[in-house]
Amino acid sequence: MTLSLNSTLKLPNGIILKNRIAKSAMSENMASKNHCANSRFATLYRRWANGGAGLLISGNIMIDSRYLGEPNNIVLEKGRSNEAIREWTRAGTENGTHLWAQLNHPGKQSPKFLSKEPVAPSAIALKAPLDRMFNTPRELTNEEIEEIIERFATAAKLAKDLGFTGVQIHGAHGYLVSQFLSPHHNRRSDKWGGSLENRMRFVVSIYKAIRDAVGLEFPIAIKINSADFQKGGFSQEDSMEVVKVLSELGMDLIEISGGSYESQEMMGTTKKESTRKREAYFADYCEQVRKIVKTPIMLTGGFRSLKGMNEALEQEACDLVGLGRSLVLNPEFPNQLMAGEDVKSEVHFLTTGWKIMDNIFPLEITWYTQQIHRMGKGLDPKPKMSVKASVLYTLISMGVDGLKRVRG
Repeated sequence: MTLSLNSTLKLPNGIILKNRIAKSAMSENMASKNHCANSRFATLYRRWANGGAGLLISGNIMIDSRYLGEPNNIVLEKGRSNEAIREWTRAGTENGTHLWAQLNHPGKQSPKFLSKEPVAPSAIALKAPLDRMFNTPRELTNEEIEEIIERFATAAKLAKDLGFTGVQIHGAHGYLVSQFLSPHHNRRSDKWGGSLENRMRFVVSIYKAIRDAVGLEFPIAIKINSADFQKGGFSQEDSMEVVKVLSELGMDLIEISGGSYESQEMMGTTKKESTRKREAYFADYCEQVRKIVKTPIMLTGGFRSLKGMNEALEQEACDLVGLGRSLVLNPEFPNQLMAGEDVKSEVHFLTTGWKIMDNIFPLEITWYTQQIHRMGKGLDPKPKMSVKASVLYTLISMGVDGLKRVRG
């Protein structure tokens, strides 16, 4: 059968996605002060749902209000009322769309201004210059690890009850699950560290706890690194073994990404020209994984054109195409692609024109976050929005002290 973006996808548990396009997770960073949803989430996700994607995955939803990745994260935990999420999930599931909650714990990647004492598998600091932004973490106790596993399960059950149609475990980009998998970040000598079997025990336990909480028919996915791209870190060989184990356990969808704060492969800035021309950053890895697992694979990173996406599907590099920034700049992109229009992603290189400013300011975060916030207010994105104006706006809204907090 020849696959195209318009083809449906049946997951292992029988759930059917209406097409092969998914919005990958991007942090909205616009929760209310109490870390609850508000009407802007419904406005934003209604726009994306009607844009045509078969699956929308939320930005980071934290499982513990004590440990946040960003100041305006949504939190799902026991004892916290978050009924406003129902408006969000109703809007995000319009048009036959699935909306899944991405569940996360940042581990050591919780900034200094949010966590005086972050936690991690081991007390290993992030390398310079990130050590200026993130405090050295405290090693988790066995009891705390078990509590975090239970928190993932609790958050998943809450997500189901509030109208999300699935959940995704964030196991990539250097957050806590990723930290446990990495021999660089995880130097424990107990059952949670050492061998790969021990290092994957955390994510395996999370999956099993969530499955017990939500049942067999509710989709559970994971976002996992193909590798950390860091010396002594999580390797491709390790990744393939973890993916194989999770697939055999019954994971419904596996999204492949790569890198971390310390090695930002997920942004594509270090990729070879030949890889960029092929568009999919991690396609070679996915083709190898497809030989050893039956679970559907979602590939995110680098897709820019209908041709590139269809080639990835036809060559069986993936089952689902993940798009992120492209949908921020053009929420109608999926509809246009599936109509066969000659449309390309509007993602482009961001620069202020000043190298020093580009190096010290997180342009890829602030500029795209402002676009997301525009859509949350019911406005159209502005692909040609001035990068300098974006920097100025951020400085005015955050102040100099706020910028110091972002940059460390």
